[in-house]
Amino acid sequence: MGRVSQAQAQENRRRVVDTASRLFREQGTQVSVADLMKAAGLTHGAFYKQFTSKEALVDEATAHAFDELARTHTAGLAQYEGQRDAAQRALIDAYLSVGHRDDPANGCPVAALATDLAREGGGREARRVYTEGVADFADFLATDDQDGIVRLCTLFGALVLSRATKGSPLSEEILAAAHAALIRGAAVE
Repeated sequence: MGRVSQAQAQENRRRVVDTASRLFREQGTQVSVADLMKAAGLTHGAFYKQFTSKEALVDEATAHAFDELARTHTAGLAQYEGQRDAAQRALIDAYLSVGHRDDPANGCPVAALATDLAREGGGREARRVYTEGVADFADFLATDDQDGIVRLCTLFGALVLSRATKGSPLSEEILAAAHAALIRGAAVE
């Protein structure tokens, strides 16, 4: 089999990072390289032509997931013409939805990656990116009346608990209670 072009190699790398970002959010960073590459439609051997290690891919996939989150926040602000309160309300509505609960692969990296990154060493690039992403998300959620970290913790906790109790009435009750608390305490109506 011949060598791939530089453009094809870049496309393959992008596809692996995008696939890893989704799979890590859905299944955790323990996903095997073989399973990841299969999901990306590439061979296991191709992985080592693109990445020095799985840890390097975790670092890059984490950054990719947080870049997606930042683009979502930017798009929300643009959609609501810079009206931060309305953009925050829309984010809260979407975040605490059954759809978001049921789709971790395309969901928030804060909730999906927290446990895996907590188990990792503190010196990794993924931990730095995660920490910055959490801080940026909290900044986006801050209002004159509510601390962004508290709001993020409420979103995160509700989503994680709702996922863990999925299939029971408690799951949706958790989402609704957190939503009511955030909206009631917010300056938006």
